[in-house]
Amino acid sequence: LVTIDGEDARDFDDAVWCEPTRGGGFKLLVAIADVATYVQPGSALDAQAQERGTSVYFPNRVVPMLPESLSNGICSLKPEVERLALCCEMRIDAHGETTKSRFFPAVMRSAARLTYNQVWEAIGENQPQMRERLSKVLPQLENLYKLYKILAKRRGERGALDFEGQEVKFSFDENGAIDAVRPYERNDAHKLIEECMIAANVATAKFLKKSKIPTLYRVHPRPPLHKYEELVDFMATVGIPLPANEDLVPADLMRVLEQARLRTDAALIEAVVLRSQSLAVYSADCDGHFGLALNTYGHFTSPIRRYPDLLVHRAIYHALAGGKPTNHTYSAAQMVELGRHCSMTERRAD
Repeated sequence: LVTIDGEDARDFDDAVWCEPTRGGGFKLLVAIADVATYVQPGSALDAQAQERGTSVYFPNRVVPMLPESLSNGICSLKPEVERLALCCEMRIDAHGETTKSRFFPAVMRSAARLTYNQVWEAIGENQPQMRERLSKVLPQLENLYKLYKILAKRRGERGALDFEGQEVKFSFDENGAIDAVRPYERNDAHKLIEECMIAANVATAKFLKKSKIPTLYRVHPRPPLHKYEELVDFMATVGIPLPANEDLVPADLMRVLEQARLRTDAALIEAVVLRSQSLAVYSADCDGHFGLALNTYGHFTSPIRRYPDLLVHRAIYHALAGGKPTNHTYSAAQMVELGRHCSMTERRAD
């Protein structure tokens, strides 16, 4: 298992491992930092985490949801130390479909703390020095990259939205003033981890939906009618047709984005499409994710920095222990209220 994050990451909440299986598929293991064991419902830690709802990331500092002794310490999946984890193991076929999944608690030891750039230099650019430096974990990084290509192809077939908006990174001088603002380029190592996390989030939502244990799902509704009508009117002025609202699927908007990338007004068109979207929310109902073109979706992968993920871990532990919906820590009504609260804290953080 290895963690792959940005150079300046301090809390490591997800680790991955992969091997090929017969028939062109893969076995993928996503191990997530176990916060639920340390933060118990009803504790002072839990009350503070719930009130904050999320860690807040500023360009030069973080206001963490949990004390740093947890988020950067005992929960963080640091290399070469034993850590508690909650694992999602998936069998993914050659077409990118998860055919089987299971969850289990574990003690893990991360083999390496890698960065996106290191991984990309090794598996994307085939730089000899970096390949030599990462030689111990290189075979499974190559496996992960092969799996990513399958998952990315499946994502394209689903018609999931993929915005290319330019990210920026701030750097600061010794007095804390902004020194520079530079473009931040995402490479396929970022997308590789993203696809692994999406696969685990889908498996989580399916598992909990089947168990009927009250939890939170990540829901992204279709564009609101008034926003979609405004989008149709705007696209007509630039010569790009769109279907009627009732016929709209994510692939229609992805087709618009792909057409726009060949035009000089690409950034404008992408911004208008993005502005037409609904806000994603946390909900007790599993109503799907329009942007990712998925019918079931949850947030499992970041309990160190998101309270909804901690609630999901508690629901998984309850299910693994043979618990029933009726004797869970949270009722369905409480989960509805927690969904509203966590959606609000996310907006507040933004």
